Amino acid sequence: MGAPAEVPVAPVPLIKLGLQGLEVSAQGLGCMGMSIGYGPPNPDPKMIALMRHAVAAGVTFFDTSDVYGPATNEILLGKALREGVLREKVVMATKFGIKYEKGKCEIKGDPAYVREACEASLKRLGIDCIHLYYQHRIDTRIPIELTIGELKKLVEEGKIKYIGLSEASASTIRRAHAVHPISAVQLEWSLWTRDVEIDIVPTCRELGIGIVAYSPLGRGFLSSGPKITENLSDQDYRKLLPRFQPENLAKNAAIFERVNEIASRKGCTPSQLALAWVHHQGSDVCPIPGTTKIENFDQNLGALAVKLTPQEMDELEPCVAAEGDRCPSYMPTWRNSETPPLSFWNEE
Repeated sequence: MGAPAEVPVAPVPLIKLGLQGLEVSAQGLGCMGMSIGYGPPNPDPKMIALMRHAVAAGVTFFDTSDVYGPATNEILLGKALREGVLREKVVMATKFGIKYEKGKCEIKGDPAYVREACEASLKRLGIDCIHLYYQHRIDTRIPIELTIGELKKLVEEGKIKYIGLSEASASTIRRAHAVHPISAVQLEWSLWTRDVEIDIVPTCRELGIGIVAYSPLGRGFLSSGPKITENLSDQDYRKLLPRFQPENLAKNAAIFERVNEIASRKGCTPSQLALAWVHHQGSDVCPIPGTTKIENFDQNLGALAVKLTPQEMDELEPCVAAEGDRCPSYMPTWRNSETPPLSFWNEE
């Protein structure tokens, strides 16, 4: 395994997402794992120190959601960035649309809920305006035009600045964008998750929409390989993911071995190589790797210094088809995000 590439001395560059003026650090910080998903919640003081370290290092794009915790991750982010100087430097992105109640998951996008969720997130974050507000999952019972219409009102009222979608199909993105410009689409994109390249990424680029890549390290698999599964806690979400099941690990291990081999020759870590690959997809793409450790954050930031040649990008092309789905069967994705036509809804 290669040694970590050094953290860039130069400031972290800024990139533009969409055509509406949203500008973010070229790499962001995904905050979900601090509160939920990969084991018990981490101690607040450590996570606050990590977030403030990120700002000092030049990473000022933070990603959270009202469902992370639920709610506690937004509170944590708001607490970490409460100081005026920090608050002025950061772009906070949060999401609505997934609600857990009595142990059941419900996807909600009706206008009344959109407004209720926004007001609650503003309060938890301790801000007057959410920089980037995503619909986390698409409510297939409600025409997307109605959901975006309410978000448009919130923009006009100054409660949110930019609108985003997460896990939306190409047709849903088009319909939403026709109501109000979408600044960013968040999607899973990494060396072992490439299906979005067929339709979703081209649609975003045709419409001038920025791309935010979550899980760019394959939920840690592209950092550590199969050994990551050895000590997962009972609370770790990855225990439910098909790609992490024993029957799929042998093929997926080959993907990691390929990444590790090239990283060793390149003089960087597998994590840095995997992140560098995402960065090389275009200047309209911002990966948001998550971590709970400052040393891992610093290593991830070193990916900005890793430059890949066209030949090296070609070498990485075989890493395209992980064995097993990326999500559990109960979680909706862009593949099943179509909503009823607005005309049909009006007729009803």
